[in-house]
Parts: sequence; structure tokens; C-alpha cells
Amino acid sequence: MSDPGTYETYRIPVSPEFREVFTHFYFAANRSETTISKTFLPSYQIILIFNFGEKAFIRSGEQQIEVEKCLLLGPVKKAFDYTLIPGSEILVANFKDDAFYRFFGNALMEKNMAVHPDDLTGENCFSGVWSELKKLPVNEKRVDFILDFCRPYLKDRNTLINRLTGFEDKNLDVVKTLAGETGQTERNIQLQHKKQLGYSAKEIRRYSRFLKAIEMLQQHTSGPGINWFEVIHTCGYYDQSQLIHDFKYYLGLTPVNYLKFQREICNPVS
Repeated sequence: MSDPGTYETYRIPVSPEFREVFTHFYFAANRSETTISKTFLPSYQIILIFNFGEKAFIRSGEQQIEVEKCLLLGPVKKAFDYTLIPGSEILVANFKDDAFYRFFGNALMEKNMAVHPDDLTGENCFSGVWSELKKLPVNEKRVDFILDFCRPYLKDRNTLINRLTGFEDKNLDVVKTLAGETGQTERNIQLQHKKQLGYSAKEIRRYSRFLKAIEMLQQHTSGPGINWFEVIHTCGYYDQSQLIHDFKYYLGLTPVNYLKFQREICNPVS
């Protein structure tokens, strides 16, 4: 996606020690003389955005938010746009599964989808982190600083959540299965899922189905070569209308329109 001299973007992987905490870090910078806007697919992750340059903006639906120094966003359940004016540069940390809960003690931000991280801690620690990151010359050093900073604050992972995120049998209901295994009620499993991951098991099943469809469409550059019935069957949709409904829900686009604009849409989990 990088365009030398205009739009620079790349991912920074994390070390094995932190692969249960962050999926990756993402950097984007506008080196051009015009404003650049991109669309991000939903990731069902909470993201932490640091802005080191000129103004950057996030738009979700009708809500537009300016990213000043740092901003927490999510869980990201629908596509959103970000806009970088000339001179903007952002570094994004993508929390994985329950990592945000393990750090902040809460995974629910739905009443206020975007907040400054200091509002959750009651201290100015993230403003201080931003100041230190601003001094560092390269993003890899910035990532190392963030990882060192978060290390002492991470709580141990809940055994139940470990089972929920690692459950692989798609033919079984994860909530019912784990309720039977642990002797807990299904309601309690559901509450823990929502509390620590920020979404329900039903939500993530629907999202996984949509994401599988996206991955199939990304293998094609134009619509005529796509076997839509294969996409519907492989991804577990009942019919074409259900497929279209999911694309409109997550992206505000039909599958066909997604194909037309997919070069402008970033997939944070691919």
C-alpha cells in the first residue's frame, strides 16, 4: 500500500513474548501535499493510536474524532475511515483478544467508542509515554518502548478466556461446550466472554464468517471471475441476501461495490 514520497505504511511484528498481547503495530504517514483518507475493515480489536505529526482524524458513521496525541478506539466492529493531512504520521497498537482487559481491567468501551487512555487510568501516564515516543527516531524503537512499558501492568490470562479464544471445533457451540466442561452456566460463560473480550461469541462467529468471505474476494481483482454461490456455501451463508446484509452491516457496501473499492480498504488482520 505504500507509495514512496506520498503515502508510507507498513506493519511491525511483535516478539513471541507479546504475541498474546498485540497482533502487530501499524504505521502510516502522509508525505504528500494533499489529504489522504483510507478505510479500515473491522477487526474486533481495540486499538491504541499515537499521532506524532499534524492532525489526524477518525470517522465512524457520522462521528468524526481528532487524534491529538493518543486515542483508544474500539472494539472496532464496523469499518471506519482515517484521514491524514500532510505531515501526519500515526503508530497503531492492535490489542489481541483479552489483552486490553488484562491491561486496563475492562474491555467494554461501547458507550464511548473512542477515549483518551489517560481517562481510563486516571493518570497522565500515556501522555508521558507519547512524549517519550516522540523523542525516538524510528518506529521499531517506539514499539520496544511500548512493550517495555506495558510488561509490568499485564495481569495473568484467565484460563476460561484461554479456552474461549483457542476453541477450534466449528461444529460445536463454544459457550455450551465450556459450560459443560467447567460446570458453569451458559449465562456466566457469555458474561465472561463479553466482559473480557468486549464482544459476544455470537458476534465473533458472524464476524468470522464475514472475514472468510473477504479473504475469498481478495483473491480476485474483479467481479466476473467470482463464483458467488461458492462464497455463500464456503462461508456458511444461507443465501445471497444474507451475504449482502453482512457486507452492508460491516462496511456499508455490497460485495460487488467492495470489489470496486477494495484497493482503498485496509484489512488489519490479513
